Amino acid sequence: MIDIKLLLNDFESISNKLQTKKVDVQTLQNLKDTASIYKKNKQDLETLQSHQNKTSKLFGEYKKEGKDTLILKNELESNKQKISLLSDEVGRIEKNLQNILFGIPNLPDDKTPIGDDETSNVEIKKILSPKTFDFSPKEHWELAQKNHWIDFEAGAKLAKSRFSVLRGMGARLNRALINFMLDHNQKAGFEMVVTPVIVNKNMLFGTGQLPKFEDDMFKVSGDLEELNTPAGEKPKGHDLYLISTSEITLTNLYNDTIIPAEELPIMLTAQTPCFRKEAGSAGRDTRGMIRQHQFDKVELVALTHPDNSEEMQLKMLKTASDLLCELELPHRYMQLCSGDLGFSASNTVDIEVWLPGQNCYREISSVSNTQDFQARRAKIRFKDKNKNSLVHTLNGSSLAVGRTLVAIMENYQTKDGDIDIPNVLKKYL
Repeated sequence: MIDIKLLLNDFESISNKLQTKKVDVQTLQNLKDTASIYKKNKQDLETLQSHQNKTSKLFGEYKKEGKDTLILKNELESNKQKISLLSDEVGRIEKNLQNILFGIPNLPDDKTPIGDDETSNVEIKKILSPKTFDFSPKEHWELAQKNHWIDFEAGAKLAKSRFSVLRGMGARLNRALINFMLDHNQKAGFEMVVTPVIVNKNMLFGTGQLPKFEDDMFKVSGDLEELNTPAGEKPKGHDLYLISTSEITLTNLYNDTIIPAEELPIMLTAQTPCFRKEAGSAGRDTRGMIRQHQFDKVELVALTHPDNSEEMQLKMLKTASDLLCELELPHRYMQLCSGDLGFSASNTVDIEVWLPGQNCYREISSVSNTQDFQARRAKIRFKDKNKNSLVHTLNGSSLAVGRTLVAIMENYQTKDGDIDIPNVLKKYL
């Protein structure tokens, strides 16, 4: 959530930045009007409260001196009623303002280029050169079918389209990649964590998935028994959701927590299945494993002092990039423009891997600095010199396992349709 004080003090500048993230003008106007009303009523309330304090002090002096206090007493009672009514009104307006703010994305930072969509993203650098084939390389779903690594029909049979089943060497490589990635991330200083894949609404609010993106989440409905449920009573229902990324669980480990400054940075990594409805993406990547409803991902999350978050973003990018280098997979860094940024991100650099079968680079990791946006929503603070301040949170894929498997299949394919195994993975098989 963006800072209300910042919004009130410099609305025009904030509004201009938000428009670059596709926040519509009517929403901004509503935000401005509500913020203006809130600011005026808050000032009026503070004036009444100040008057009440001064009058109360004067009342005490009159009483001490034996003066007539009737007029002051009546004035205090009248002013007290005004404060009560206006305080309720300010609370109502503030709640309305916060509800609007809950749906407002993070501000892009100064490094983020202005643009409407991915066509305005900026290439930073390429790492490794794509291999030259003496044949026309196949796409991964063709290779999967020939080598019996991925069964898309079985996934659809068991669930629906955009689910798949890994078999044989495909399943073994999937497990090998997870172990390889987690080992690599631990060596880079990230603590391995195993978290639930089901979370409550408050956790999703903290990292920004709710309320705006509820349609993208798989909701788990049902009555779950609590330890303190009285015998014979029906357990109460819970609003629980399958996670779309372990960024949610890793970041929210510190939800409503004050962290000693000396414990920063906190660097975490986890592997989980991730679940996404991919609402609004109908017709995109309907074949293969690029866009699935369920997929494995190894995640990096960091909580840092605000002065160190830019440096941490570079470290996380290098950690993900080094994985691809060890796998000998060509890739590039892309700085996302404002119109292509995620909801919570202030700055994002995508890592795109080369897919020869598709003859293009495709996203395999996104490393985002959300600055204090998630920390404000999730109340994640650090204590430094007796003062509590908001941490900066960062997250990044390291890597999307299915897309890494796709990249291996397409980059390591042979002329006869077989697939070689990267040397670095052989010890994990």
